[in-house]
Parts: sequence; structure tokens; C-alpha cells
Amino acid sequence: MNTFSNVQIINGPDGEPVYVVIPYATYMQARARQRDDLVPHQVVGFIAERGWTAARAWREYLGLTQQQVASRIGISQPAYAQQEAGLRPRKATRARIAAALGIEAQLLDL
Repeated sequence: MNTFSNVQIINGPDGEPVYVVIPYATYMQARARQRDDLVPHQVVGFIAERGWTAARAWREYLGLTQQQVASRIGISQPAYAQQEAGLRPRKATRARIAAALGIEAQLLDL
């Protein structure tokens, strides 16, 4: 069964397909199925190329300072720096850091 029964394909001047128009309801259904737990390429790059921990890579990607994250958690900046440098903080610590960054905790399990 074709999920996209009301599809309109728009060809370019060369006759090749350029755009696809689908019903709005179909678009919204597809969008709802998208995963919110994807990691941006830049975060992966920070980890792979610079050797940063996931917590640091996310913090840098989001443009936050250690002081800002520490304040959100309610600890000092040096205490946060130690947690961020740890290769795999405890589950509860990861959850607090993730909440301060505004991401899901599993995104720190890289």
C-alpha cells in the first residue's frame, strides 16, 4: 500500500524530479515519527576529533559556559568541570547535566 497516495511530483526544466508535494496531514504524521534523540554531527565531531566528553561536546555545541551549566545544576564551576571531565559520570549525574543542557540523558551516553 502506498502511504503517499496524494503525492505530486514537480519536475525541473530538465524533466528530472525536483520537488515532492504531499498532504499536510501526511507530513505531520511523518514528522511525529522523527526521532528527537539524534546527535548533531558537530557534537559527534567534537567527541571524535577533539577527544571531548559528551557533556563537554554538548555544552560547547549549545554555546554554554561551564559556569552557566554549574549554576543550573546548583554546584560550583570547578565541581562541574570535574564532572564534565569524567569519562562516564554516574547515571544520576548524567541526568542532572542533561537537564541543565536541556537534552535527554541518553544523549550523554556516547
